[in-house]
Amino acid sequence: MFSVTQNEVNVMHRPDQRETFIQPKFIKVIEGPKLRSGTSTAVGFIPAGALIPDGYIIPWFDTRSKKGYQRLPQDPRINQLAGDLRKDRTDLPTAVLLNIRNVDERHIIKDGRIQLANGSDPNSQVKFYIVDGQHRILALRKLMDEDKDRWAHFMVPFVCLLGATEEEEMTQFYIVNSTAKSVKTDLALSLLRRRADTDADVYQQLQERGREWQVDGQKVVERLATESGIWKGRIRLPSMEKGETTISSTSLVSSLKPLLSSPYFKGLRPEIQLKVLDAFWHGVRSLLRPVFDAPTEHVIQKGVGVIVMHAILPDVLERVRSLGLSTVEPASYAQILKDVVSDLEGENAEGNPVRGLEFWATAPRGAAGSYSSSAGRRVLQAKLRQLLPEIESD
Repeated sequence: MFSVTQNEVNVMHRPDQRETFIQPKFIKVIEGPKLRSGTSTAVGFIPAGALIPDGYIIPWFDTRSKKGYQRLPQDPRINQLAGDLRKDRTDLPTAVLLNIRNVDERHIIKDGRIQLANGSDPNSQVKFYIVDGQHRILALRKLMDEDKDRWAHFMVPFVCLLGATEEEEMTQFYIVNSTAKSVKTDLALSLLRRRADTDADVYQQLQERGREWQVDGQKVVERLATESGIWKGRIRLPSMEKGETTISSTSLVSSLKPLLSSPYFKGLRPEIQLKVLDAFWHGVRSLLRPVFDAPTEHVIQKGVGVIVMHAILPDVLERVRSLGLSTVEPASYAQILKDVVSDLEGENAEGNPVRGLEFWATAPRGAAGSYSSSAGRRVLQAKLRQLLPEIESD
C-alpha cells in the first residue's frame, strides 16, 4: 500500500502480550461533528477483540433482496494484509468507518464512552456495521483465529456513525470509495524505491511477491533520465509536465520487466545495467539517427518502440556475448541490429509499405503505431526476433 504512512502511534503496532482478552464494557471516544443529515459521529480506538468475532456485521450486497451495499471480500487482499501484520511489516493508521444502527446517541454515549452492552439487555453486545474497512477487519479476524490472546488486543482506529440508516451508510460508502484518489503509479513507484532504499524489509517483501523488478527498474529509469544523453529530457518523471518528453517513467519501468527478469541482466550490478542500456540505445541511434533527432515525430522513444526494443534486448545480448563483443559498447549493438532495423517493414495507415526509418514515423506516415496494442506489440516483437542473426555456436 503505497499511500500508507507508518508512524509513531504505539497502539497501532503489533501487541506483544498474550493475555486472556476481557471484553470491555465501554470504549472511550471523542464526539465529532454531526453529518449533514444530523447523524452524530465519534472517533476512537477499539480493541479487535471487541469487534471480533461477534461484534460486527458486514452488510454485503444481496442481489436477490437488493439489501446491503458492500462488495464481497477478496481473499488475496485479506491474506496479504494478515501476512504483513503477522510479520510486523505494516501498521493500520487509517480509521475504519463503523455505524451503530437504531440507537439514540444520548443512550449509547455517556461521559465520553460508547457503552458496548445493550442498555435493555446487559448481556447483549452492541453490533458495529462495517461501512468501510472490511478487509482490515477480516485480516484481523484471520490473525485472531491463529492467536486470539495476542491479536484481540490490537487497537483499531475508527470513526463511528451513531444511529445512521443503511441508506446513510451507503452514501458514506460511496463517498469514501468513489472520491478517494489513488496515488499515481509513477509517484507510487518513486516512493516505493525510496522506501526500499531505507528499509531492507521492503525489498525482501517485494522479492517474496516477485515485484522487486519495480524498484530495480525505477532506479535504472531515474538514472537514465539524468545520465543518458539519449534519454535526458525524454522521460516524464512524477509531477513533470509533458513538454518534450516522449514516455512516462511508469511505462519505461514496465518495459524493463522482461529484461530485469532475464538471468544475465538481472545479475549485473546496477551501474553496469545502466551502461548496457545506454550502449544499446546509442547503438540503435547510430542506425536511426534521424528518428532520434525528431523524437516526437517518431515512436521509437515512445511506448510501443521502447516496449518492443526492450523485449528483444535479452535476445540481442545473447548474440553480442556469443560473438565475444562488449556489452557496454554501442558498436556491438549496431553490428547485431544493422540488418534488423533496415529490413523491418510494414504498412502505414494509408496501406503503403514502409521500412527502415519510415517504419518508425508516427501515423499516418509510419507503420509502428499500428502495433500499439498488446497483441500488436507481440507481433512486432516476433518480426524483430525473426530478423536477428542466428546465434553462432562454437
